[in-house]
Amino acid sequence: MENAPAAGRFAPTALMLGNVVTGCSVLAPAGMLPELSAGLDVSIRTAGLLITFGAITLCIGSPLTAWLTSRIERRSLLTATLALLAVGNIASAFAPDYASLLVIRLVMLAVGALYTPQAAGTAALIVPAAKRGSAIAYVFLGWSLAAAVGLPLITFIASRYGWRAAYAEVGVLGCLSFLLLMWRMPGGLKGTPVDLKTWAEVGRNRMIVSLLAITMLQMSGQFVVFTFMGPLLTQLTEAGPDAIGLVFGIYGVCGFLGVAVATRVVDTWGPYRTSALFTSLLMLGVAGWALGAGAYTLMAASVAIWGLGFASTNSMQQVRLVAAAPPLAPATVSLNTSVLYVGQAVGSAVGGLLFARELPYVMGFVAAGFVALALGLVILTRPRPAAVTAPA
Repeated sequence: MENAPAAGRFAPTALMLGNVVTGCSVLAPAGMLPELSAGLDVSIRTAGLLITFGAITLCIGSPLTAWLTSRIERRSLLTATLALLAVGNIASAFAPDYASLLVIRLVMLAVGALYTPQAAGTAALIVPAAKRGSAIAYVFLGWSLAAAVGLPLITFIASRYGWRAAYAEVGVLGCLSFLLLMWRMPGGLKGTPVDLKTWAEVGRNRMIVSLLAITMLQMSGQFVVFTFMGPLLTQLTEAGPDAIGLVFGIYGVCGFLGVAVATRVVDTWGPYRTSALFTSLLMLGVAGWALGAGAYTLMAASVAIWGLGFASTNSMQQVRLVAAAPPLAPATVSLNTSVLYVGQAVGSAVGGLLFARELPYVMGFVAAGFVALALGLVILTRPRPAAVTAPA
């Protein structure tokens, strides 16, 4: 017990690094679609279905696992999830064919779906109430790091040593993250149990439903393009693996910066204003990609702006959901993650259809349309000022 305070201090960082592993596990195929296509003898679009089907599994698994595991002690739950992600990625490195890789991925993500929402909920348990917004945003930095460091590294390794080596890299990272979380996470933490009545209350809350719709539209728009970003850069600008890796790196680094800024300002600006700012940057970046398609420099610059809103928008969605109905937070944070994966599935499926029909320029404008709808909904969910009663 003597080391418990120190462990508690570093627990948010351990949770954040677990999100790096989760993010890499979910996003990995996007960083090596050409290598997967060539190595498994399937089309680029078929390789992209690893993301689509994985997202469908995640969107079903997130609320289901939240319900089934809500009474389990958090340290045991989260470390077991990271262990399975590590084993799943290592098993992926040895998959003999596409069908086997798909099955391994679906099983791995069915369990891995619970990590991100449970990590966010756990972060809220181990910090003072006034710091919950920034703590949740900090935990989501892991997804930005997955894009900033993980995806470029995956692209680099896959282009030189093959996709199997890239999966092995993620597996080793998962093992290290498992050990760190086991070491630093306090024991005995339990959240509020989630039951069917909780889901009914969520469905009756109009603000929560609107916020969930924003998440879905934001992610749908991004994944129309993001799933096929590497092949699109090659097709439109003749970019090679290193140039593609650079764009992924720009995307992730800017995502990291965006969350870092959002984390610093959300407690003073408030979640609505912070969300509106970063959704606007997301809109500007995706629109820039659409208008600059064919020019590598313009596309990379647009990705930088897009990246600023990539992870910060979702972090703010989590914060807004917790603030909208604190007693429902375990369910709403989980459901937001589920809806996030719905958006990934919708976006990657739409992107795959457009890519297969050889409409690379149209993909950017379709993506911008989704994000524009999200921005419109953000504005519609602006908090109303409290009524002021005039003195008698």
